Amino acid sequence: MEWLINKDSDCHWPPQGHSPVSCVMVVLRHPMEYPDVSPLSERIHHLDVSNDQIVWWRHRSGSTRLPYLRHSQHTQTGQRHQGQQCCQYLNQLDRPARMAVEAAKYQINRVFNDDEAPINKKLPKELLLRIFSYLDVVSLCRCAQVSKAWNVLALDGSNWQKIDLFDFQKDVEGPVIENISRRCGGFLRKLSLRGCQSIADGSMKTLAQLCSNIEDLNLNDCKKITDSTCNVLSRHCSKLQKLNLDGCSVITDHALKALSDGCPNLTHINVSWCGNVTENGVEALARGCPKLKSFISKGCKHITSRAVICLARYCNQLEVVNLLECGNIRDEAVQALAEKCPKLHYLCLSSCSALTDASLIALAQQCTMLSTLEVAGCSQFTDAGFQALARSCRYLEKMDLDECVHITDATLIHLAMGCPRIEYLSLSHCELITDEGIRHLSMSPCAAENLTVLELDNCPLVTDASLEHLTSCHNLQRVELYDCQLITRMGIRRLKNHLPNIKVHAYFAPVTPPPTGGTSRQRYCRCCVIL
Repeated sequence: MEWLINKDSDCHWPPQGHSPVSCVMVVLRHPMEYPDVSPLSERIHHLDVSNDQIVWWRHRSGSTRLPYLRHSQHTQTGQRHQGQQCCQYLNQLDRPARMAVEAAKYQINRVFNDDEAPINKKLPKELLLRIFSYLDVVSLCRCAQVSKAWNVLALDGSNWQKIDLFDFQKDVEGPVIENISRRCGGFLRKLSLRGCQSIADGSMKTLAQLCSNIEDLNLNDCKKITDSTCNVLSRHCSKLQKLNLDGCSVITDHALKALSDGCPNLTHINVSWCGNVTENGVEALARGCPKLKSFISKGCKHITSRAVICLARYCNQLEVVNLLECGNIRDEAVQALAEKCPKLHYLCLSSCSALTDASLIALAQQCTMLSTLEVAGCSQFTDAGFQALARSCRYLEKMDLDECVHITDATLIHLAMGCPRIEYLSLSHCELITDEGIRHLSMSPCAAENLTVLELDNCPLVTDASLEHLTSCHNLQRVELYDCQLITRMGIRRLKNHLPNIKVHAYFAPVTPPPTGGTSRQRYCRCCVIL
């Protein structure tokens, strides 16, 4: 015989009208005779501990549900009949089975009685609260169903300082946020509503009013959020430090102006893909939020050099700047960032195609702490700019040079000598890179110790010889070789023999089938012959 506290069974659990706390499941594995039940089937008894009644039982494989009461305490005839039926069935249990049920019931009472539960007797409530503070939302909700005492402790506002509802994004609607706001109140510090597209300004107004101490708010992809939310955050949440508005496409300059007025402690902001944000909003934000450390504005095509210069002027603590696809940025903007923001360590300028080597030279002179540089699609950069960068920025760990079509093996030679910490290097579509550049890279300190990812897609001059050189890169985990026409399966096989854990991504075009039939195929079509 065994007894289980379980709600995941094939039975309807809990029985209708009873709470999960008061109901348990007892499984008897004993060959006993029941009416309409096979002797060897598992018996499932549901006990209602709260009022000392057995509510209903049935066997696992059958569909018969027999509700009854253990002791009839009701006056209605039908209920008395059920109680008599219950006693008849219980009388058919043999003595060991009855003792097992009673023992299980005693253990259940002992576990769920708030005063008798060992964990509640041994640990003070303050310590239990501290333990609960490390649990996530799902675990807290489960603990709240254990007992009345745990319900109070698990739902205490101090345990709900950090909430991430991404896993429930499809189910989270306005009333959920309003209930959380009322329960957490001033305890709430960090809330992530990423992907919760049903959330609108009304529920955010309640949140701002009741949770005025919030410091970190993630509204990524909450498409119904408008400037109104930023207005109420500005009025009520002066302690706000991090705000993510990525994908909130309705946001405009008015939102940034409101944040600049009421959130002076803002250090991180993300307005990526907010297409209505312009240089006016960024300038207002820079003036009102001088503590900014991170500014991310991917896809904001209306942001110009003037906006970036203003950021650099008023926010000299900037460490992270992402200007992906901000095509109106010019060299003077990057020069201002380099001059005013010496702590800059992450910079993304991908698809800012108007930039030249002057930007790289300015970064080399001023931003020696740079660790990540993404300049994919900056087609005007040449070996001269990267040579200057490699001399000064020895802490570079990640470089994305995708589609920097003018760089040659000279860039790899300088990076190999000057940047020993490189872990990730993308050279895709750099069509002038050859085996010689890969050889120098493979002999560098970074290749031997740190290089883990190397992307060489669409490098037509790279051959199997490059793969031979890469066998000395013992920490290399992934190599991208799509559309490298001179790479063969044999070369990849030899590389994997030396580095068995490496992942090589390559594509080999299918072999052109031979012509069918005995007729000879013309080399050129008629149009080509004419041309």
